[in-house]
Amino acid sequence: MLRGSSAQPPQQGTTAATSDAHSHLLSQATRNQHASGSHSDMSANAQREEGYGAVQHGDVKHGDTESGKRFSDDEIREVNEDGRTSETSSVHMQDGVKRVEAITTVWSKNTMIVMFILLYLVSFVDTLLQSVQGALTPYVTSSFQAHSLLAVTEILAFILGGVCTLAIAKVIDIWGRAEGFAVMILMIIVGMIMKAACINVEMYTAANTIYWVGHIGTQYIIQIIYADMTTLRNRMVLFGVLQLPNIAATFGGPKIAELFFKHSNFRWAFGAFCIIMPVFAAPVVILFFLSKRKAQREGKFPERAKTRTFLESAKHYAIEFDVVGMFLTIFGWSLLLLPFNLANRAPQGWKTGYIIAMIVLGVVLLAAFVIWEKFFATVQYFPFKHLKNRSILGASLVYGFMFISIFTWDTYYYSYLLVVHNLEIANASYVLNAFSLMSSIIGPLTGVLIRYYGYYKWPSVSMTPFAVLGTALLIYFRNPSSHVGYLVMCQLFNGIYSGVWAATAQLSVMANVSHQEVAVALALYSLFGSIGASIGQAIAGAIWNNVLPGQLVKNLPEDLKDLAGEIFADITKQQSYPMGSPARDAIIASYGHVQRIMVIVGCCFLPLCIACLFLWKNINVKKLESFERRKKGTIF
Repeated sequence: MLRGSSAQPPQQGTTAATSDAHSHLLSQATRNQHASGSHSDMSANAQREEGYGAVQHGDVKHGDTESGKRFSDDEIREVNEDGRTSETSSVHMQDGVKRVEAITTVWSKNTMIVMFILLYLVSFVDTLLQSVQGALTPYVTSSFQAHSLLAVTEILAFILGGVCTLAIAKVIDIWGRAEGFAVMILMIIVGMIMKAACINVEMYTAANTIYWVGHIGTQYIIQIIYADMTTLRNRMVLFGVLQLPNIAATFGGPKIAELFFKHSNFRWAFGAFCIIMPVFAAPVVILFFLSKRKAQREGKFPERAKTRTFLESAKHYAIEFDVVGMFLTIFGWSLLLLPFNLANRAPQGWKTGYIIAMIVLGVVLLAAFVIWEKFFATVQYFPFKHLKNRSILGASLVYGFMFISIFTWDTYYYSYLLVVHNLEIANASYVLNAFSLMSSIIGPLTGVLIRYYGYYKWPSVSMTPFAVLGTALLIYFRNPSSHVGYLVMCQLFNGIYSGVWAATAQLSVMANVSHQEVAVALALYSLFGSIGASIGQAIAGAIWNNVLPGQLVKNLPEDLKDLAGEIFADITKQQSYPMGSPARDAIIASYGHVQRIMVIVGCCFLPLCIACLFLWKNINVKKLESFERRKKGTIF
């Protein structure tokens, strides 16, 4: 229901998810942080807007302090757990937040509905693109004789995407939603153009990194705009609805990819979305621009005052975004994780000088990051203080360990389905995406449950049987003789528990911080997920690159042993041998051995996830949110 400014108490929400053959899991993170991730700035908005205050765990109601003094709407203060007001006594709104508030005040009911539909379509196209490219990625890397580097193409993208989340939040707070949205769409388009024109796996990896940051940012900003349009009480349900495009993308994306692969090539698949994406995104930017003009005519739009030179601004934002800390994180984790996938291609393997140097330098940079953040950073982007809260620590660790576990056995799962079970591109993707399909269905149901039940800890603990069944049964069924139906069953179990955990873990973070701290706390949570996914990819790549070549040499017929390296590097070469032939049987046996190791390693992280659930505080978010007040403006 749409309404004008109201004082009805909102309720805290969580988020939604997106999917993709290999990246569907972390993309889900981004939306759920998004979102995974995505929530950071949503609550950041709310915390900074006029007339919007919060009381920590009901200590004091509606802005009253311990002295009984009542603040005006413009001076609402936040109260810490000990009952004292925070150091930031008044709500500070940055330019981007002021601008979006001015824009939403001139929106009519119909304008808001149109904006919701347009953003929904952009989200659908982005999700469809992710599904298409996920189905084609193994063939792209194989075209450069680098199928084994499948994990490498994702590791850097995941790390960079996770680190950039908070920076994106700050950028759109400073410059505005429309400007940030346009930049993220541009990054997606640039990434797709580079993918369509890539000439080697290095260029493809760079293109994928640019695309991933744009994708993360786009979904993130869409979530934030939705947050601007809704109350907290209903936001979780709305974000659940936003997951529904995953259902269509699960079935449509793989089929589109298969048609491009059979009747054209992967380059045209990427090129097509260079045209489709801007067509759907342009109306959103235009509507924002028209709303801005209307707000300017009515005198509601705040103009930015330029008080710094270019160099002064560059220095200011470098400090504000903690550029040094971000680069130390990105290069530290990248140098530490990439050697596990590159060692088998090095001249002397693990003894190669640059492999050893990368690992050592990675450890040194991560240590330098901790020292920098602790003692030298003027503005810390990594909030160590939040890790002292057991709920935030537990939620972040659940998210991180869950992605380590899943990506360990998921990274090369699609290739396994194509080669071992001889499935077509579409059918293999359907099996793989059963995970995200179930997650998309369970997301809205979880939102409705928590909306009325209030507690999130025990529903999360109750997912333990699904986690155990979904992961442990893979050890038994991940073998060449198993029917595909059993693999689908395991994917559905995994989609149930991961969908619930991703949503409730965010709620555990948001329920344990003040509004002033939600953006930073959720960015921390998002970073744990991104790093966890990168570690999982690194583990999978290390197992694949160090075990599979030896298995192929061992199992292939004598006349094909010399071709083991060529077969290892190209999935199309593997598929070229007929089912039942000695060569194909040898490849299948080698895949089965490696995949079994991956699943066993992935299972080892599952008990850590379950243990971390018990760190959460059992907070009733319905009671907590009854003390919040809602901002002014036209909202759902």
